[in-house]
Amino acid sequence: MGRLGVDLYPLTSGVGLDLVDTFGRFLGGSAANVAVAAARLGRRTALVSRTGADPFGTFLRRQLADFGVDARWVTEVDAHPTPVTFCALFPPDDFPLYFYRRPQAPDLEIHPHELDLDAIRAARVFWATGTGLCAEPSRTATLAALRARTGGGTTVFDLDWRPMFWADPAAARPYYAEALRHATVAVGNLDECEVATGERDPDAAARALLATGTVRLAVVKQGPKGVLAVSADGTRAEVPPLPVEVVNGLGAGDAFGGALVHGLLADWDLERTLCHANAAGAIVAGRLPCSSAMPYASEIDAALATGTGTIPANNG
Repeated sequence: MGRLGVDLYPLTSGVGLDLVDTFGRFLGGSAANVAVAAARLGRRTALVSRTGADPFGTFLRRQLADFGVDARWVTEVDAHPTPVTFCALFPPDDFPLYFYRRPQAPDLEIHPHELDLDAIRAARVFWATGTGLCAEPSRTATLAALRARTGGGTTVFDLDWRPMFWADPAAARPYYAEALRHATVAVGNLDECEVATGERDPDAAARALLATGTVRLAVVKQGPKGVLAVSADGTRAEVPPLPVEVVNGLGAGDAFGGALVHGLLADWDLERTLCHANAAGAIVAGRLPCSSAMPYASEIDAALATGTGTIPANNG
C-alpha cells in the first residue's frame, strides 16, 4: 500500500536535467516497486494505491498487470494528475530526485472507508510505507490498514522517509511511532531510523525499533556497510553489500524489500534472506530502471555465485 507514479529517467548519465534531451518512462513508486520485485520472485502480489484519471494512470495500471501485480485496488482520482518523478544520474552515489506531486498526489487520496480490510487482513504479508503518513486522508487510511493487521500475518512498515514530503521531521515521529505499534517487521536506512527512533547507530536503532511494540524483526540498511537485521529473540545477522557498477541506485531498496518478503515467506534464516535481498538490490543498482529491472530468482542466484550485482539481464 502506498506510492505509485511515473519515473522519468534520463538516457544520458552524468549531466544535469537541463541538458537532457531524452528520457525513459517507467512505473515507479516505492510500494509499487516492492510489489513488482516480489512478483518477479514468484509471489502473488497486489497494490493498494491511486492514480490520476489520465493516460499516465492507464499506463501504470497496464504496467502493473504486465508485471503480474493485481491492480484491482488501484483506483482513479479525477481531481489530481498522476505524479511524475525525474531523476538525474550521477553515479555512483548522487541521484537527485524531483517529485511533481502537487497539489496532492492521488496515492495520498486513499480514504479509510474505501479500504478492503478483509483482503488486507487475509494477506500473508502486508507492506505499508512512511510516505503514506505524510498527508490526509492517506495517513488515517494507512494507520487503519495497519491496525486491521494486528495479530495476523507479517506486517512490514517501510520507514520510507522522504524529507520533501514533510515540513519537519519531528512532526513525522508520532505517526511513525503509531505505525510501528502495529508492525511485525520494520525496515529502514540510517536516516529513516533516526527520524523514526532518534537513533542513528545501527544496533541502537534496531533495539529502538524492536522496543516500539509488536515489531519482531528490525532491518537496518547501512549503505556501503551492508545491512543489519536483529530479531526479538536475539538472532542477529549482518551481511556486507554485493559489489556492483552502479548505474542508478534508486530502486535498490525496493528490490531489497521484495526479496526480503520472499525470504520471509519462504521461512529462510536471516542470513540467507539478507544475502538474497542484498543481491537483488545490487542488481537493480546496476541498471537504469527500477520496476522493469527487478531481478528473477535465477539472476539473484547468478549474482551470488559470481560475487557481483553486475550481471546480464535475462527474462526469468
